[in-house]
Amino acid sequence: MKITILLFGIIRDIIDQNKLIVELKNGSSVEQLKQYLIKEHPDLNKYNNFSIAVNEEYVETDYILKSNDVVALIPPVSGG
Repeated sequence: MKITILLFGIIRDIIDQNKLIVELKNGSSVEQLKQYLIKEHPDLNKYNNFSIAVNEEYVETDYILKSNDVVALIPPVSGG
């Protein structure tokens, strides 16, 4: 199944793209997607506390992805 991933902030800088399309096995979870991305882009491991939204709604890592989902990786926001 194909998943579109939107990248923001430091995550976009690490991967050097603002969007990815990845192929995953049917029934893959958000955690499996996260581990795949860290394996492909090891520098993400430094920022693995990012929030994840699927189709514009925040989800937990056990959420099961579906074909054509749009996943957004959102780094922690800081500032004052």
